[in-house]
Amino acid sequence: MADDRQMTPLMVESSNRDPSIPSGDEAAAARKDDTTSAPPAPPADFSAQALRFLFCFAGLQVSYLTWGYMQELIMTTTFEPTPGAPDGKFPSAAFCVFSNRFLAIIVAIVAVKIRHGAVLANNTAPLAAFAPSALSNTLSSWSQYASLRYVSFPVQTVFKSSKIIPVMLMGKVLKGTGYPVSQYVEALLITVGVAVFSIFSKSSDKDDATEMVGLLFMCMYICCDSFTSQWQDKVYVKYGRAHIDPYQMMLGVNSSAILMTTAGLLFNGDFPVIAEFFRANPAVLQYNVVTAITSASGQLFIFTTIKEFGPIVFTVIMTTRQMLSICISSVVFSHPMTMKALPGAVLVFGVIFYQIRRKYLARQRSN
Repeated sequence: MADDRQMTPLMVESSNRDPSIPSGDEAAAARKDDTTSAPPAPPADFSAQALRFLFCFAGLQVSYLTWGYMQELIMTTTFEPTPGAPDGKFPSAAFCVFSNRFLAIIVAIVAVKIRHGAVLANNTAPLAAFAPSALSNTLSSWSQYASLRYVSFPVQTVFKSSKIIPVMLMGKVLKGTGYPVSQYVEALLITVGVAVFSIFSKSSDKDDATEMVGLLFMCMYICCDSFTSQWQDKVYVKYGRAHIDPYQMMLGVNSSAILMTTAGLLFNGDFPVIAEFFRANPAVLQYNVVTAITSASGQLFIFTTIKEFGPIVFTVIMTTRQMLSICISSVVFSHPMTMKALPGAVLVFGVIFYQIRRKYLARQRSN
């Protein structure tokens, strides 16, 4: 995690802030976890920090834009019907979560082995520490897949874009993190901007009607997803960011998640139905593989971003992804976009640019 003298873009929660410094726009997520008398690190170069941020931003966008497209393709396409799925729809959202976790844990094991020389020997945090975020992550992924059958595209996007304030509230509940009013105002402006962009960038005439069950799925998604990022940040703070890297976080979360999803699939008897569906529709298996690959790469960028910049910055990045996904959808599927969507985009990127500039100036003054 960046030292408290480093420039942290947007609304970064620094776990190394000196307790004697009062809270403000840079409210600390936790106190120092290392009380040694080591000399402070020199100030970070702005360009280096900006490059790290752009790397995380680009990695998250590429991974999850691809993942989102494949996710919608799997859950909304009508395939060849089977006895277990007579409507031709993919029969199990839980299996999509399982396949993502299955590949992610393989990638994590390899990465931890290469980096640390052992899979479990160097883990500072116990497996139980990752279980709460694994459960919330599994539930958020499942509800997001399931909601695609009920929620129209604009409504789902607006719900996703409204995560910033719930994440901040969850940080207050889980870690006691204080945020100034200005950050809540900025989060609200970003949410409004994405909502405006989402609603006016796609004609609603062709969208399916939103059903109440879909809204419930999306509410579950927002609550669980907000909990996940804040709990992961709490684990980093409790056990030391220097002692847990993104690969160990990925291994811990997915080790718990794979147990949960496997148990759910066995309990519901989904495996025979899914195998039957794959035999009738082999292309769906390929879609699941691509989704799992992009999910695994996305997780690496998620854990890196949360460790380096905090859960609020991560949420802002993922919020802007909603607008990019609409733009890509407009180009690929020829969905019309109107000029009414432009003010929403200007508002979002204007607030983000203001946050970056404010943080940079604050760091300059502190140095």
